[in-house]
Amino acid sequence: MINKPLVFTNDDCVGCNKCISVCSCMGACVSTEPDEKGVSRIEVDGDKCIACGACFDACEHNAREYRDDTERFFEDLKKGEKISLLIAPAFKADYPAEYERVLGGLKKLGVNRLISVSFGADITTWGYINYIQKHNYLGGISQPCPAVVGYIERYLPEVLPKLFPVQSPMMCAAIYAKKEMKLADKLVFISPCIAKKMEIDDPNNHGYISYNVTFNHLMKYVKEHNLMGEPITDEIEYGLGSIYPMPGGLKENVYWLLGNEVFIRQIEGEKRMYHYLKDNEGRIKNGKTPFLFVDALNCENGCIAGTGTDPEVTGNDDPLYHIHDIQESVKKDTKKSAWSRKLTPKQRLDALNKQFANLNLNDYLRKYTDRSKECMTKIPNDSQLDKIFNEMNKTTEESRKINCSCCGYDTCKDMATAIYNGYNHKSNCVHYLKDLVEIEKKEAQDMVEREKNLLISQENQLMKTIDEINEHFNALGESVNEVMNGNSSNAAESSAVSSDMATISDLCDNLKVSIEAIVGHLQELVDNNEQVVDIADQTNLLALNASIEAARAGEAGKGFAVVAGEINKLASSSKETAQSSDEANKNIRTAVNTINDAANQLLEVIEQVNGRVQNLAASTEEISSATIYVSDTIEQVREELQNLVDNNRIGDKNE
Repeated sequence: MINKPLVFTNDDCVGCNKCISVCSCMGACVSTEPDEKGVSRIEVDGDKCIACGACFDACEHNAREYRDDTERFFEDLKKGEKISLLIAPAFKADYPAEYERVLGGLKKLGVNRLISVSFGADITTWGYINYIQKHNYLGGISQPCPAVVGYIERYLPEVLPKLFPVQSPMMCAAIYAKKEMKLADKLVFISPCIAKKMEIDDPNNHGYISYNVTFNHLMKYVKEHNLMGEPITDEIEYGLGSIYPMPGGLKENVYWLLGNEVFIRQIEGEKRMYHYLKDNEGRIKNGKTPFLFVDALNCENGCIAGTGTDPEVTGNDDPLYHIHDIQESVKKDTKKSAWSRKLTPKQRLDALNKQFANLNLNDYLRKYTDRSKECMTKIPNDSQLDKIFNEMNKTTEESRKINCSCCGYDTCKDMATAIYNGYNHKSNCVHYLKDLVEIEKKEAQDMVEREKNLLISQENQLMKTIDEINEHFNALGESVNEVMNGNSSNAAESSAVSSDMATISDLCDNLKVSIEAIVGHLQELVDNNEQVVDIADQTNLLALNASIEAARAGEAGKGFAVVAGEINKLASSSKETAQSSDEANKNIRTAVNTINDAANQLLEVIEQVNGRVQNLAASTEEISSATIYVSDTIEQVREELQNLVDNNRIGDKNE
């Protein structure tokens, strides 16, 4: 879990990895997983960060900020808290023109005492030399720089015994104020350094100091609130401790007191210095170096350009020139001062020891804490590394040693180690992303090729389908032409049928008239038959009378009787014939009625047929119009199909 750190990331972070590349502490800068927009941030793990400030120099996005106690200090001052100042010697070098007026403004707000930490640096120099001489403590590492202390406590705990136990100038000044000056005030350190907050809050330093107020935040507050006052200077006289802020300041002090014959290793610079300590860990731990001690500073240009200073103020040599002026003013010509030019190094040391004869060295010693468990980085074995590399598509030895450093780490192995520990993720590897892009590019090309082949296949199928459609439309056109021709023939035939049906209708009408005439004649025949029957009846009656008369006549009437008998036969025959004719008449009438009914039905059918023929004729006209429209549409479709074919062929030529 990432604790709330002194140094933190603001919303301007773009995840560029520059802070990782300059950070000496693996795991202090943690790359988060990409968000929904694919953007990562580099957060700071407060347990692992030593507040070296390298990320501030590297980040061109101004995405890093830091916390100090400036606001709290001014709030407590307004509340009436009794507070005294410990002023870093770099403050006078960085702000020589504003130095005394800023102190005057703070004094006006209620600050009590004004103590320069340059005096505390003199105590530190005294403590180093005395500790070396009393304990034969050779090859140690200087500790005025809290970032150096933080690094060794977290990442090189094996060399903690070689870290000087003498307090820093800040802490020596605070201890002197508390023990010798009996100052009960809360102490605020006017500081060039972010990491001093870690030293102040370290339980080993007993809470002697309450606030770390950096130059940068202080001067912003002073300008915003117009806190300048009447010029006031610091209160305690000091010596060459004033040059501690420059690179090699401690070394120069020791040379002044022991002579240039002693061998002191000077090393500074955020990453270079930590590499040096790591690379020489074994020698330092085992006392195998030839140095009296190693004068190590985190900041390349010393505390005058510390992490809590304004780069616009410290970005040139002006502070160094001011340090030189202070140095020259300190080197007095009197023979009583430890800083006199006229004395030998031994005489100067004697004078310094005499100045601090009443101090107890043990009061100015400190302890350290092994914090390496909080910062332990697990080292993956070969199998675990292999798994991570494979997940990063680094399957060859060559790909595992590209070491481009784009991820922020010096080697691919370091990146894999960071991934193994959860400090980073594979998507932060530019070659992994490049490989993904290449894979996606190949997949895209393959997909394009497949789509192209599919398109060609579809085009071929389309052309085939178009040809088939053309064939179908040609057949359809022919069929439509046949329909048109057949329709024209049907129209003519329909007209002829209609005409013939009209003729048939006329014939039926004539037939009906003829049937009606036949019925009339049959009626006449009936009437005639009735007359024949009447005549036959009369004839039969006459024949009967004649027969009677013939019988009366006897022989004379025999011939007349024969005639009367024939007449009777004729009358009977005529009657039978008339009756037979009536029967035939009935049969004929029945047949005629049947014919008449059939004729009437025929007329109805003819009317229906005639209506249908007329409808057929109208439909034929509609069919004719429709077939003409279909024919025109077929022609348009043929033209569009031909255009499609022609365009496709043109496209093929263009390809």
